[in-house]
Amino acid sequence: MFLRLAARPLLAKVKETTGIVGLDVVPNAREVLIGLYNKTLKEIQAVPEDEGYRKAVESFTRHRLKVCREEEDLETIEKLLGCGQVEELIEEARDELTLIGKMLEWSPWGVPEDYACEVIENDAPVPKHVPLHRPGPLPEEFYKTLEALSKKDEPKITSGEPQIKE
Repeated sequence: MFLRLAARPLLAKVKETTGIVGLDVVPNAREVLIGLYNKTLKEIQAVPEDEGYRKAVESFTRHRLKVCREEEDLETIEKLLGCGQVEELIEEARDELTLIGKMLEWSPWGVPEDYACEVIENDAPVPKHVPLHRPGPLPEEFYKTLEALSKKDEPKITSGEPQIKE
């Protein structure tokens, strides 16, 4: 009985592969993530407080850090965050740290209020071999669901064509 209780942590599942070429298993991924997220929160402080980039990075990083601190099991962390495997999260956190450095270097928030950006309009026709990337029509089920959810006083959408209020 005692042996089973003492050995249980040792018998925990150990991931053998990530299944992603070039991405190795990180056995102490939770600790690595916590360290990276703490470093991210520290480095993002150099970005001005009212910038959207800083707000976004702080928000998702705090959430991920909270999950990593509260959960021990790596599979549970992956499930709760829903952003891939912990090894992918580590790569993403490292990339974010690199981006913070680049953002500080570029200082996109340092544009003067009176700066005028030159807009160049090009009315040349698009060559036939260049796709226009216009999405196709949505499935009819989408419109049926939308119709069922729409209010009585709003115009009903029944096709992919734009509707004009009269």
